[in-house]
Amino acid sequence: MTRVVVVDDHPMWREGVARDLTEAGYDVVAAVGEGTQAARVCAALRPDVVVLDLQLPDLSGVEVITRLVAGESKVRILVLSASGEHQDVLDAVKAGACGYLVKSARREEFLEAVQRTAEGDPVFTAGLAGLVLGEFRRLATTPATGTGGAAAPRLTERETEVLRLVAKGLSYREVAERLQLSHRTVQNHVQNTLGKLHLHNRVELVRYAIEQGLE
Repeated sequence: MTRVVVVDDHPMWREGVARDLTEAGYDVVAAVGEGTQAARVCAALRPDVVVLDLQLPDLSGVEVITRLVAGESKVRILVLSASGEHQDVLDAVKAGACGYLVKSARREEFLEAVQRTAEGDPVFTAGLAGLVLGEFRRLATTPATGTGGAAAPRLTERETEVLRLVAKGLSYREVAERLQLSHRTVQNHVQNTLGKLHLHNRVELVRYAIEQGLE
């Protein structure tokens, strides 16, 4: 069962999200209202997914994301925010969020987003995926730091193929369908590629692909 922590400073909203997740079969291990509390809870309980609001009373959502990503657990973070401002989206993804959903999303859309986040897919409210990919392309115009100037590691033909499609903005599920692979196999290829390139997240991975002319 997928373990989830909900972080939102509005009690009624927080309780409603936790209830929807529980009814859908998720194990909501905690529902908290502050960023520092969220960091402590996640360090102790090691959830699979954190559903995070950006507006918190003590820390910014971006700071919470940074702390969670810096921890030892491989938690995946789905931002659920009232804000659809482009800068908020980009800041969250650069910090390490896997996806970004606005609170006006339908319940079914939200539950699907949590499932996809747990599976390792990036997920965004309609229209925001293109914004994020455009930012990846802009970042590619600045020098990369991921490989440290060393010779590029050797990727397998399949890893390169997966990387090229990820750089085009396809979700892992779409990559799997395109290459006739299982979703898990695509995830494994991405994780192997991140390890070989000493990169940490999808932002850095897509940036590398664009720099190498793989888009």
